Amino acid sequence: MVRNGTESTVILGVHRDTERERERERERVMASLRSVALKAVSGESWSRIVPRARALIRVRAFSAIMSPPSKAVVYDHHGPPDSVTRVIELPPVQVNENDVCVKMLAAPINPSDINRIEGVYPVRPQVPAIGGYEGVGEVHSVGSAVKGLSPGDWVIPSPPSSGTWQTYIVKDQSIWHKVVKDSPIEYAATITVNPLTALRMLEDFISLKSGDSIVQNGATSIVGQCIIQLARYRGIHSINIIRDRAGSDEVKEKLKNFGADEVLTESQLEVKNVKELLANLPEPVLGFNCVGGNAASLVLKFLRHEGTMVTYGGMSKKPITVSTSSFIFKDLSLRGFWLQRWMSADRAKECRSMVDYLLNLAREGKLKYEMELVPFENFHGALDKALGKLGSQPKQGSGLGFCITPCHYTLL
Repeated sequence: MVRNGTESTVILGVHRDTERERERERERVMASLRSVALKAVSGESWSRIVPRARALIRVRAFSAIMSPPSKAVVYDHHGPPDSVTRVIELPPVQVNENDVCVKMLAAPINPSDINRIEGVYPVRPQVPAIGGYEGVGEVHSVGSAVKGLSPGDWVIPSPPSSGTWQTYIVKDQSIWHKVVKDSPIEYAATITVNPLTALRMLEDFISLKSGDSIVQNGATSIVGQCIIQLARYRGIHSINIIRDRAGSDEVKEKLKNFGADEVLTESQLEVKNVKELLANLPEPVLGFNCVGGNAASLVLKFLRHEGTMVTYGGMSKKPITVSTSSFIFKDLSLRGFWLQRWMSADRAKECRSMVDYLLNLAREGKLKYEMELVPFENFHGALDKALGKLGSQPKQGSGLGFCITPCHYTLL
């Protein structure tokens, strides 16, 4: 075992057995390790399983590159995230010839991560599972057949891949996309889900041109903040709806600093003709809804004839109600957007090109959003904040993301 600071690479010796005996032993040990990784706490306790798996490695070793031990946030069944998740230690796993072992540097807690743990997200890993879906890491070691990646490179899973809430991950090289190391760590960790959603929605439904307007609710969410900035960068005006709250004037100022043209609270829109509030802005041709209920109806009120509203979330958990006149006299269109469905259409190369574009904007200071960085060892504190238990109210679009960082990464 060779150690360097907090990292370790395990290279085990070769016994003078026959090739067939070594292969049988290799398969037996790896089968035991895979069993350990899948059992979680539904079977034997981790306190008995993990030491036994490590002992298997020591008893009869074979020539292999192993990952370091890892800490991971796991859940064995669906339910409230603060009740069903816990941090455990996982034993080393083998790094096969096409595998890359990545030391995770930061990974966000997204609303979709919460939904997967709750069991309400349409696509979710089979339990027991490790949480997380995106993040950034540093290559720790690579298999013998890996090309284009070396220890020290920064990588992200692209498209995103389940299981990023752990300190070390071993996955096939095809999962990882190399990013520029001078990228701000919090943006590299979060660039794929929210900013990419904003970019795709601006491009996929209406052919927008400079001078056009869009309208959105949930404007303080990370997607909302990205929409404002990406629209402004392209010369597109934005009308932004926020909920009534204490400190709404400060929120308005912040969004206008991002490039918002108008920021209006829901109570300000309790008028007969909301379009009188637009001043000299053109009527929006495209609207975005991530809240539902009355907030969605307010977006529809702003849209011009033959406008389109795209729904990508439902934070209020209330249905969208559309008046008959909106369809008959305004000929409005209602569409939906789900990033995972978009990425599943064999768009890995296109996805990575857009990630690079967005990260470049972040490096240039043209794309910003708020996040709080929390050490991995304080995961449950970060989870409480993400769930709104400490007053951040994320389900109403607080705009604050939470990135967990392994405790050995001296970021904070």
